[in-house]
Amino acid sequence: MLKVNFKKILLNFTIVFAIFISDRLSKIYIIRIAELENVVDIYLAPYLNFYLIWNKGIAFGLFSFEEKLIYNVISIIILIISIIILGTIIKSDGLKKYALISILGGALGNLFDRIYYSAVPDFIDLHFKGFHWFIFNVADIFITIGVICLILDELYFYKKKNDTN
Repeated sequence: MLKVNFKKILLNFTIVFAIFISDRLSKIYIIRIAELENVVDIYLAPYLNFYLIWNKGIAFGLFSFEEKLIYNVISIIILIISIIILGTIIKSDGLKKYALISILGGALGNLFDRIYYSAVPDFIDLHFKGFHWFIFNVADIFITIGVICLILDELYFYKKKNDTN
């Protein structure tokens, strides 16, 4: 029987909510600047700018589509994956659990934007000597960190499992 630990559930929900809120606040701030200035192009450092774009695709603007049906299908797939991640969080522990929480928090932030704005505001522009990475947002940072942690977790436990055999 599955034993429910409400303190852990509350902690997990709080982390997801904190990620979601930090993403929302950053996007609201950038959108507010865009409303006041009609453009967001803020030079922060020789390698970092804030430059607002509206992403209708998925991860880092890939697979951008103008067709509403494809956009809606992608949004539904993201919702389904988020539900699966939520179920996996309940069954997980350790680094894997927190990696999935990070991914879920970021995914919910971007999913909210897809529903509310019909696009995701991306604004963090990293670049080096003319090479620009994809423009991204705070939710993307959490998703990326979560995926990297999942990979590291799998590599570590795969090696550990093979070492015991």
